[in-house]
Amino acid sequence: MRKIISFMHLSLDGFVAGPNGEMDWINVDEEIFDHVGKRISEGNTALYGRVTYQMMEDYWPTAGDKPAASKHDMEHSKWYNQIHKIVLSKSMKDADLPDATIISDNLPARINEIKQSRDGGGKEILLFGSPTATHSLIQLDLIDGYWLFVNPIILGRGIPLFEGIKDKTKLNLVTTRPFTSGVTELNYTVERQ
Repeated sequence: MRKIISFMHLSLDGFVAGPNGEMDWINVDEEIFDHVGKRISEGNTALYGRVTYQMMEDYWPTAGDKPAASKHDMEHSKWYNQIHKIVLSKSMKDADLPDATIISDNLPARINEIKQSRDGGGKEILLFGSPTATHSLIQLDLIDGYWLFVNPIILGRGIPLFEGIKDKTKLNLVTTRPFTSGVTELNYTVERQ
């Protein structure tokens, strides 16, 4: 069965964005881009909430074509244009997008259907950012792992990664990696009973 892995940048105190959605505190550089690029290039499916998907669509399809495009922009744009996208959205339910599947209802059944599908070749489904979608999937116990990049900052308030948690979830640490920028990667799988 395919696994859904939540890929998220967060502050040391567990916030994924500031109180107004600010993400200007996220520290990324070529070292992190190269590291992330290796793992995501192995996948063929990305999962987004509507807001994150629309932000991605506004930038990534043509980011690599711009004259001043960075190496990261070119590589990520190429990857983004090749992968299948799954979007969780009630407001986009009638949208006809050739490279995306919209899930607007019956979330547990639809996600489990995708996880069991052979179309993805057993590869991970990476859930990029999307705090509202992440909260929904956590509450339905549909996330199989967390790939977190902890930034060396305390925000004090904002949008938390973990919200509305009702039950204890045991995690297994797979890898850690410190980066020269002070960011630390934590890679966990969810322990299933």
